[in-house]
Amino acid sequence: MKILVNIKKKFIYAFIIFPRFIKYSLLSSSKNISGKAKFIQTCQLNGIGKIIFGNNVIIGWNSSPFLYSGYGYIDVRNYNAKIVIEDDVMINNNVVLINDGAGITISKNTLIGTQCEIIDSDFHDLRIESRTTGQANTLPVFIGENVFIGSNVKIMKGVNIGKNSVIANGSIVTKSIPENVVTGGVPARVIKNLLDKEVQIK
Repeated sequence: MKILVNIKKKFIYAFIIFPRFIKYSLLSSSKNISGKAKFIQTCQLNGIGKIIFGNNVIIGWNSSPFLYSGYGYIDVRNYNAKIVIEDDVMINNNVVLINDGAGITISKNTLIGTQCEIIDSDFHDLRIESRTTGQANTLPVFIGENVFIGSNVKIMKGVNIGKNSVIANGSIVTKSIPENVVTGGVPARVIKNLLDKEVQIK
């Protein structure tokens, strides 16, 4: 039985896992990368800007959805673009990080759930007459230390999330969030303070 299990593992790696890593490595265009992350899920790294990985960064998770059906996407789209992922950050499957120039920073010990999207730009001018020709607004995104971001969360340009805060599943974060709070909703709002002694996390 153990022999069959080992054969199965080798088959999965040789015909499913390894080809996917080769595919997204070939599709990636980013050359300006500092540090090294552990990629459990395949990830496409694109753009001419800079990607900086701290120590012990993990992208992808084995026991979560989309491990083999999806992929991560990190894009630094111009020379001034920079995405910084600091030490001990754990990011689940299908993450999307797109930096159009202002910058994205994910601080130490942050946890990010599946299918999280973080962007620092509108990508198009919002004015009707110049939507395809105008300049998009960009603002930096900063996520503080020890933040817990649930699955299917979208974090928009200009957002600053304070340390230790929690962002509930499915939230769309359009404004900055203070430290030590639980937030949720569309758009996200503060639900409770984590430092309140009467708060019971259920």
